[in-house]
Amino acid sequence: MSEVRTPRQERSIAKKKKIIEAGYELFSKVGYYATNTAEIAKCAGVSTGIVYGYFKDKRDILLDVLDIYLEKVLTPVFATFDKLSAPVDFDTLVPQILDVTIDAHRKNANIHEALHAMTASDEAVNVKFIELEDKMTDRILSKLTELGVTTEALKEKIHFAIGIVQSFAHECIFDRHEYLDYDKMRSICIGTIKNLFD
Repeated sequence: MSEVRTPRQERSIAKKKKIIEAGYELFSKVGYYATNTAEIAKCAGVSTGIVYGYFKDKRDILLDVLDIYLEKVLTPVFATFDKLSAPVDFDTLVPQILDVTIDAHRKNANIHEALHAMTASDEAVNVKFIELEDKMTDRILSKLTELGVTTEALKEKIHFAIGIVQSFAHECIFDRHEYLDYDKMRSICIGTIKNLFD
């Protein structure tokens, strides 16, 4: 097997990007285990040899796909926080964060399921999801502190609130229990998070 190289020319960078995008598309459609490198190459419009020029194996592609997925999930959340000004209006902020998180999960539902299923079997994938939570916690902590939010145990409350939001988004997009009233659950979710910061 040839040595994996880092592309430097624009054409080579574009080819590597196409391979990652093809991996994203195929992992979304049929899952990681049902996809092989030859199919990724075909979808990207390159030879299998070119794929192995930029990646050691399919898992190597997966880790780059995961980075794209995490960016797609984080961007709308961070954009919402970036628009905030003091004083922070949690009555407005919490529903907005719920909406953008649910929307991000809806838009990326297939790849989310494929990637999340691997957290139990692939340590690197699990670590990336943990790093996602850490990045969100730190970025939100920094913004809320900058805006004068000084409640006790702020970092812990933010981390707990992230868990509530993620759980509700998963419930809305993936679980969909027929016996639950999602409007009531949304209200409970919003109230619980707001109470954390009162």
